[in-house]
Amino acid sequence: MISRLLSIAYLLMSFTLLQAQQSAEIPAKYEEDARVIRRIYDEVMQHSSSYDWLHYLTKRIGARLSGTPAAAAAVEYTRQMMDTMGLDAVRLESCMVPHWQRGDYEEVRIVNSNKVGSMELKAVALGGSIGTGPMGITADVIEVHSLSEVDTLGDAVAGKIVFFNRPMDPTRINTFNAYGGAVDQRALGAARAGKYGAVGVLVRSMTTSMDDVPHTGSMTYVPDVNPIPAMGISTKDAALLSRLLQEEEVRVFMRNNSSMASEKESFNVIGEIRGSTYPDEIILVGGHLDSWDLGEGAHDDGAGCVHALGVIEALKRMNYQPKRTIRCVMFMNEENGLRGGRTYWKNSFEANEYHLAAIESDRGGFSPRGFSVEGHVDIFAEGYKFISSWLPLLEPYGITFEIGGSGADIGGLKDQKGLLFGLVPDSQRYFDFHHTGADVLENVNKRELELGTASMAALVYLLDQYGFKD
Repeated sequence: MISRLLSIAYLLMSFTLLQAQQSAEIPAKYEEDARVIRRIYDEVMQHSSSYDWLHYLTKRIGARLSGTPAAAAAVEYTRQMMDTMGLDAVRLESCMVPHWQRGDYEEVRIVNSNKVGSMELKAVALGGSIGTGPMGITADVIEVHSLSEVDTLGDAVAGKIVFFNRPMDPTRINTFNAYGGAVDQRALGAARAGKYGAVGVLVRSMTTSMDDVPHTGSMTYVPDVNPIPAMGISTKDAALLSRLLQEEEVRVFMRNNSSMASEKESFNVIGEIRGSTYPDEIILVGGHLDSWDLGEGAHDDGAGCVHALGVIEALKRMNYQPKRTIRCVMFMNEENGLRGGRTYWKNSFEANEYHLAAIESDRGGFSPRGFSVEGHVDIFAEGYKFISSWLPLLEPYGITFEIGGSGADIGGLKDQKGLLFGLVPDSQRYFDFHHTGADVLENVNKRELELGTASMAALVYLLDQYGFKD
C-alpha cells in the first residue's frame, strides 16, 4: 500500500514538474497571448453554438447535395446566422453548380453463385454515375486492383463488370494518406474500364473498416469514352465477392437510375469582421456547405462549417477587434465540382485581394491534433519557421503543425503568397462515416467538435496579432 502511495505521489510530482516546464517554455513576449488563448478555449468550451448549429444543419436541413433545395436552405440558414452576429459585411457569392440525382432505386446482386446462390450486395451509386436503364445490366465480373491492371487486361474486360478491389492501406497511420492511395479507382475506374468496353464497374468502399456500409463519392467520365454506370459496395461484400471469384465465375446484376440534371445557381456565404489596422490582409476560415445525399453531412462537412462560424462567434463574444480582416466562408459544391472554391478564387484575384492566411476544416469533427500547412515556395520556409515559434502556446492544447496540404476550397489561393492551413483532427474513425449514410449528428461528439472550433480560433488570433514573418 505504501509503495502504491509513493508511486502515485511520484506521478503527481512529475506531472506538476512537467506543467511547470511547459509554462516556463513560453517566451516572455507571448505571456499575454497565452492568457488570451486560454480565454478563447474557455469561451468556446462554455458558450459555443457550434453543436447547436450542426444540429440544425443535420436534423432540420439534412443532406445538402449541390443543386438541391436542402443546399439552398443551408445557404439561407448560414447567411442568417452570420447576420445575427453583427458582422461588418455578409454577402452571397453566386456560382453555378452541377445537380446530380441518385434516383429512387439502386441494386447489386450476385445471380449465379454455386456457393451463395442469388445474393444482394450492399451498394450505392457513385456520385456522378449514369444509370443502367430500367432493365439493369447482368454480366460476368472481373476483379482488378489498379487502373494499370485494366490497361494490361485491355479488351479482356469488354462486356464485363470490372470490380475494383484495392483496399485502403491499413499500415498508413494517417488514414487520409491511405485514402489518397486508393481513391483513384473510385474517381477514374469507370472511365478507364469503359475505354476497353466494360459495361459497368463496382468499387470497394473507401474505408479501413470491415463493415456493411457502402460509400459513395465523386467519380468522373472523360471525353470520347462511353460512360458506364459505377457503384460502390461495402467492404464486407467486396471481400465476399473476391473470395467467390477465386473459386468460380460470378455474374452480377446491377441496376440504378441516377442521372445528371441541369446546372443550378447556388452560392458561397461570406461574412467578415473588418480589420482595424491592416484591413486589406484577410484571414479566412471556412468549410463546405454541400454534402453527399446519404446521411446528414455531419462530419463532411457540417463540422467544418460550424467550426468556422464558431471562430467568428467566439471573437465577437470576447469583443475582440482584429487588426486584420477575419472572413468566414461557407463554400458550395466541394464534393462534386469545386465550383464554389473556384468562383471564390477567381473573384478574389480579380479584386486584387491578399489572403494572409486561409484555414479550412474538412476532415471531420473529431479531436483536433494540429494543422497542416502549405504555401507558395517563395514564402513557405520563412513562414513555417515563424509560426513554429507559437508551438509553446498551442501544445498545451494538443496542437502541433505539420507540412502538408490544406483544403480543396482554399488551395487556389496559394499564389497570393499567404499561408494555407488545414485543421487536422484525429483521423482514425473519419472514413467509417465519410460519404455514407452513417455520417449523422449522433456520430459527432460535442466536446471534440468544440475543441476544433477553439483551436481554429486560437490560430486565427495568433495570425491576426503577428502575421507570419518579422
